[in-house]
Amino acid sequence: MEKAGNLANLRAAAERSTGAPPVFTGDFQFQDSDVYKWLEAACWQLADDPGSELAAEVERTVALISAAQRADGYLQTYYQLGGAQEWTELGWGHELYCAGHLMQAAVAHHRATGGRRLLDVACRLADHIDSVFGPGKQVDAVCGHPEIETALIELYRATDEIRYLDLARYFLDRRGHGTLAAGADRGHDRDPGAAYWQDHTPIREADEVAGHAVRQLYLLAGAADLAIESGEPGLRHALERLWHDMVATRTYLTGGVGSRHDWESFGDTHELPADRAYAETCAAIASVHFSWRMALLTGDARYSDLVERTLFNGFLSGVGLDGRTWMYVNPLHHRSRSQERFGDQSAHRTPWFRCACCPPNAMRLLASLHHYVATTDPGGLQLHQYATGAYGGEDLTVRVATAYPWQGTVTVTVEQAPDTSRTLSLRLPSWCTDHTLTVNDVATHDRQENGWLRVTRRFRPGDTIRLDLAIRPRLTVPPPLVDAVRGCAAIERGPLVYCLEQTDQPGRLDPDTVALDLTEPLTEQTPPGLLGNVVTVGATGRVLPGGGPGPWPYQRHDRAPREEGAAVRLTAVPYCAWANREPGAMRVWVPVAGSRR
Repeated sequence: MEKAGNLANLRAAAERSTGAPPVFTGDFQFQDSDVYKWLEAACWQLADDPGSELAAEVERTVALISAAQRADGYLQTYYQLGGAQEWTELGWGHELYCAGHLMQAAVAHHRATGGRRLLDVACRLADHIDSVFGPGKQVDAVCGHPEIETALIELYRATDEIRYLDLARYFLDRRGHGTLAAGADRGHDRDPGAAYWQDHTPIREADEVAGHAVRQLYLLAGAADLAIESGEPGLRHALERLWHDMVATRTYLTGGVGSRHDWESFGDTHELPADRAYAETCAAIASVHFSWRMALLTGDARYSDLVERTLFNGFLSGVGLDGRTWMYVNPLHHRSRSQERFGDQSAHRTPWFRCACCPPNAMRLLASLHHYVATTDPGGLQLHQYATGAYGGEDLTVRVATAYPWQGTVTVTVEQAPDTSRTLSLRLPSWCTDHTLTVNDVATHDRQENGWLRVTRRFRPGDTIRLDLAIRPRLTVPPPLVDAVRGCAAIERGPLVYCLEQTDQPGRLDPDTVALDLTEPLTEQTPPGLLGNVVTVGATGRVLPGGGPGPWPYQRHDRAPREEGAAVRLTAVPYCAWANREPGAMRVWVPVAGSRR
């Protein structure tokens, strides 16, 4: 961010009072948001290392942001350093979007340090926005990129200032009324349409997810936050309907969403091409945010199921194993000679992007993952995800030990418990078809409810609950209506989606030239040192025959070759780990041998 100019812009805004000439560095109005997302990630990380150099860097950045804020509370360096008049370019200006990320960073900083310096900056900015936006005020419209809605509600929860909740409700209710129709496409040769801005249909009336995937899901995350606070049944039902539409018709096997490169958007129903998948890393993050809030709203484990699938596959594929390189898009099929249109849309890892929204967004999700593991209520404790650590509330705390997702054993040891009965709920993943549950080494007939295994008893410190999930390789087929991968199968193991990477195949065989032989069993092994000691899956493939004689490759069905190709042993690796070695072809969905007949 030093090289890209993000921090330089904040310094320039802070120096305006000294008479320094305003100079904005960079290509995008929203560059401030990259700093705020990094800052949020750093603040969550401070919980593990509060006295580190990172803490000093955080405080230097907080001081810089505070100095850059205008006296009236406004803060957006693009407009402070010579852009157009503020609040006049709502479509592309990203002013409220950047404000939202600042508010979320401020809440993280307050929770991590107890300090109010950045929280006060966020409150002054929120107060300024509240003075500008609303019925009868200077602006009665919405921003082109949702984000402030969920941020305002987080700010409300941190401060108890009801005006912030009311302002979030205003922005959510104002959506879908065409306030961005006129002039929103200023400076662009094409109009993306109202759905791109999420201004085409009010949330409560929408039947399908549409438009820019990240914008849609940030908006729905904010609406879910409002439903949690308000208890409004109509809003909850609309969110359940939209989540179902997304999952049933527009979500990749990896949990990725957003099938079109054009405007980074959702496609039509069942439009899920593997090779042209956009599946932006930020969209996977937004999906996690939305599904997690739906889990909090409803208590239904299916939402945490999607969080797991997305985290382990469609999101983690966007982060290099070195922690320093990134993917902007996450296709499920990459040809060995593919040529991408833009650097930001390459299927190769890169240290940074011209449009760098994904790396700091990934950082803040990674740093806050512990927030997605467990919840508590007066009745007990719920484990949504399985990760080693200590979790709990005021009277029931546990310690979890597990090697998940490589192994399926989850051991929960009670560390503190009340004298009264409590319920420990463990999510039973939807992919799991065989499990056992014991309490103090005694098998229990668990109670299953909405995807949960419920253990209710008067717990004692030292009690041990052990869940064994059978993790075995399996073959998955797509829905019949997803025509792009019809006749194919994918390999999965536990929550992980697998892929064939060219570098792992004998003689660097191109995965596009083989089909899976479903009559042969899948095997697994853990090659030492491979991609951090991942479990690989072995499968038998058949080399696909070439075309017919002569240059014309198409043949009559009754004259097509019937013989099976030569058998070849294939190796599949977790999709989240692909593109960390030498370049080559990759595919998740592989044709099934004999399916061409």
